Amino acid sequence: MKKIEFTNRALEQIKKIINNDQTKKFFRISVKGGGCSGFKYNFSFDDKTNNEDIIFGKAVIDKISLDIISGSIIDFKKEMIGESFVINNPKASASCGCG
Repeated sequence: MKKIEFTNRALEQIKKIINNDQTKKFFRISVKGGGCSGFKYNFSFDDKTNNEDIIFGKAVIDKISLDIISGSIIDFKKEMIGESFVINNPKASASCGCG
């Protein structure tokens, strides 16, 4: 089975956002083509799941995106320039700061 892992920081941030906004029920992760490394990770919140989604607690990811990031760790980082979710993907051969 393909899987992804979440750090405690990421899980806490997802829970915080969902608890503060009742219209947001799921943390959606998707991978799109077109970043400078070939893919761009997209994080959003959704109120529903789709038939092709795989559910990880309060996180959902479509099957195609899961194929790309299987084995990755999802983290939430707070830095001087801002806060963001990040994917540490051991299969990525390059990284991109634009995305």
